[in-house]
Amino acid sequence: MMHRGQAVRGLAAALAAAVALTAAGCSAKAKSGDGSGTGKGGVRAGAGVTDSTISVGALTDMTGVYATLGKSVTQAQQLYVKQTNAAGGICGRQLELTVRDHGYDPQKALAAYTELEPKVVGYTQFIGSPFVAAVKQRIDGQDKGLVLPQAWSASLLGSPYIRVLGSTYDVETINAVDFLVTEKGLKRGDKLGHVYFEGDYGENALLGSEHAAGKAGLTVVEQKIKPTDSDMSAQVAALKQAGVKAIVISAGPRQAASLVGVAAATGLRVPVIGNNSAFAPQLLGTPAGPALEKMYYVASPSLPIGADTPVAKKLVTDYRAAYPKDALDNGIVAGWTAAAVFGEALKKACAAKDLSREGVDKALLTISGHDAGFGMTHDFTDPKAPSSKESAILQPDKSVPGGMRTVRQPSVSEAAKSFTPKTP
Repeated sequence: MMHRGQAVRGLAAALAAAVALTAAGCSAKAKSGDGSGTGKGGVRAGAGVTDSTISVGALTDMTGVYATLGKSVTQAQQLYVKQTNAAGGICGRQLELTVRDHGYDPQKALAAYTELEPKVVGYTQFIGSPFVAAVKQRIDGQDKGLVLPQAWSASLLGSPYIRVLGSTYDVETINAVDFLVTEKGLKRGDKLGHVYFEGDYGENALLGSEHAAGKAGLTVVEQKIKPTDSDMSAQVAALKQAGVKAIVISAGPRQAASLVGVAAATGLRVPVIGNNSAFAPQLLGTPAGPALEKMYYVASPSLPIGADTPVAKKLVTDYRAAYPKDALDNGIVAGWTAAAVFGEALKKACAAKDLSREGVDKALLTISGHDAGFGMTHDFTDPKAPSSKESAILQPDKSVPGGMRTVRQPSVSEAAKSFTPKTP
């Protein structure tokens, strides 16, 4: 059994080294991180904003553990930018999206952040909870550019500049365990396996499973893994020997496919549920595909790309036209939602005649009921809370667009309602 208190030495050391390398370059920056002045239309402007353009950044993973997610998120945001510009842009200015692929490498992620920071008003994505957490102090203290991360760790809460879209991993996992209890037969006294990445993401999710287990009378059997681990045979063997009746996985798509495939092949046929980033529909074409359709579920901060909503249907049509060779997945939903939220903040900032970083941050704090068209309403007025506590439960299904169907509509479990994420 693994314990979350054990040091995450490799990742922590790499992050510390990367932060140290970038600290000298940013120490002389102005505290506002902005350099604001009045521009076109009497609108206050600053970093990343000219009279003709608004520049935003995307720090993504197209070659690492989340390559599939990163590609879909980025292409959806590029589509949003293209369509917005075709409709006249925002505040009389064209949007520009500058993309950097960090490959889920901590030094590359932080170097890319440092490179783009003076050039953009903020970020429509930043994949990797540990990487966002590593620059949180810089963002809060001096940079102050809005960051909408593709990351859901509760450690990112509490900042007016880093805003989590949807439920944090701990809340999401509580909702996931509730689904196992209410609909998959998990009962008091049972053992619940939890396989999770070391670091911010997995350990925050573990807090959720432990809270839910305490409420439901379950025992959590932990298995900590690294993002570089791909074969889950040892973890499955340990969980089978422990006699678990269900499994939560807080890792990447490849780890989830290995876990479910090995479990099915070795006779551990129990329900498995993953956090929102632990699935990609391309997995349905692998040998693990049949087992995923039978045994696997995903907790999600939105309805899937194949949802029966007007926004979803239009996005499917537009995305297929723009990227005809690429599969549909929920990264498209996540990317589009983040871009749309950032766009809404820019529009409100323009109306207030303040497109400085400070103005955009303040504008987001006024948005209390944003509906991105995928079943969730987001409230950004409280930096200490995620924008929603709801989770939809999805199941892999290769017969539907995007490879996921909804088996439980967005909802908040009773255990999640009473849970307050721990902010730094």
